[in-house]
Amino acid sequence: LDADRALEIIDLIAIEAECDANNECDWGGAPAEADDSAAPAEDVVVCELAYYTGEFGSYGPFLTASLSFPIDNVINVDPPLGRTWDLISEDIGTVGEGQAARTCLERHEAEILVSPAHGYRPYRSWLQEWLGENDSPLMPTVHGGTIPGNLGGTGSEPIFRAQGLDEALGMTGSLYADSVGAKTAVIFATQVEGFQIAATAAELAADAVGIEVLERIDVPAEQPSYRAEAERIADLAPDAVIVQAGGVESATLINEASEAGASLNWIGETGWVIPEFMAALGGDGVAAQQSVGFAAFAYNDATPAWDFYSPLWESTPGYGDTHGEASDQYHFSAYDLLVHTALAVEKAGSYNASDWAPAMFEVGDGPGTVCYTYADCLALIRAGEDVDYEGVTGPGSYSEGGVNAVIQSYTPYNDDGTLGEAVLLDADRALEIIDLIAIEAECDANNECDWGG
Repeated sequence: LDADRALEIIDLIAIEAECDANNECDWGGAPAEADDSAAPAEDVVVCELAYYTGEFGSYGPFLTASLSFPIDNVINVDPPLGRTWDLISEDIGTVGEGQAARTCLERHEAEILVSPAHGYRPYRSWLQEWLGENDSPLMPTVHGGTIPGNLGGTGSEPIFRAQGLDEALGMTGSLYADSVGAKTAVIFATQVEGFQIAATAAELAADAVGIEVLERIDVPAEQPSYRAEAERIADLAPDAVIVQAGGVESATLINEASEAGASLNWIGETGWVIPEFMAALGGDGVAAQQSVGFAAFAYNDATPAWDFYSPLWESTPGYGDTHGEASDQYHFSAYDLLVHTALAVEKAGSYNASDWAPAMFEVGDGPGTVCYTYADCLALIRAGEDVDYEGVTGPGSYSEGGVNAVIQSYTPYNDDGTLGEAVLLDADRALEIIDLIAIEAECDANNECDWGG
């Protein structure tokens, strides 16, 4: 092209900056607008190891609701680090916990893996490698009490348990039996690892407090009838029957014991809180026995944490009107665990396990300003303050291995099938016994671990 003609034209149209005496300049053209097409921060995938088939299939929607409630109604109102949480549930009942965990991480790219539990042992080595390469996922668990208490609480194994150890639940049944004067007991358990661990703990605790175990009965899970075992229990006529089995299986056993003419004291496990247990047993089933209740842990309803959580659960459609009361152990413990998890993410400044695990202790143990709700604690953290979160399960403290400090209790059922008031057990006595019976993993130099059960 003609160079002279090009220079002539460019002189006519070129933009010049106009500068003042301070060399502040402006020039034509509209200021650049913000790029609204920029991709928002990606959602955080929270993947639940869920129970929709298998021996705990009746628990599935109930447990998922325990997680979706705090995520949808509390955390996602103002999510930590500005990234919304997206809950996905992977059923473990058919494929197993290990395969479901792989699907969560490899397919869904989950940054939070919720509730490693009974099936953790076989895939632990693989998950340790994944954590070493990715510094992820975070691993809060609602019902991971079968995992030994010396595994967890670190960035390399970021397990934090909402409900304590399975040994503690088994022990609690024996402690309650002792507190009401029982001298003899039968222990009944299905052949599921967590129930077997709890049953062994109940047996050891019974020996420690001087209760004679007349017989321990171990049976396969998911049987349509346990009539032979029920008749055996009726013949033994123990002062208490300590049961470690799913809710529907347990109701079947109690009903068949009633048919065999037995009226006994039945002490079950936390799963008896699910509606399916009482639907299968019925108020008449409770009334036919001397007592029916379950060993568990208590909530603290004397704090602002409970004052916020309980009315919100009861008033939110699809929760209190569908999945039971706010006082159900799975509901309030899951709420506390996920709120604590979210606050620790904000405190850590990342979703890296190596940052988050120490922050779990910092948020719950203090020193810092005591706070009781997600919103209040989050505001303090963002203002640069240290916090001491105290929730609905207690002080928000965890052991070195990531075990929540819960208060052991026994909750009875009334004859009409409603829940009675929780009975708190002697905390000092509980600590004394759990020190005697707790399972510890034995690990070699390569961090390959084994444990009893």
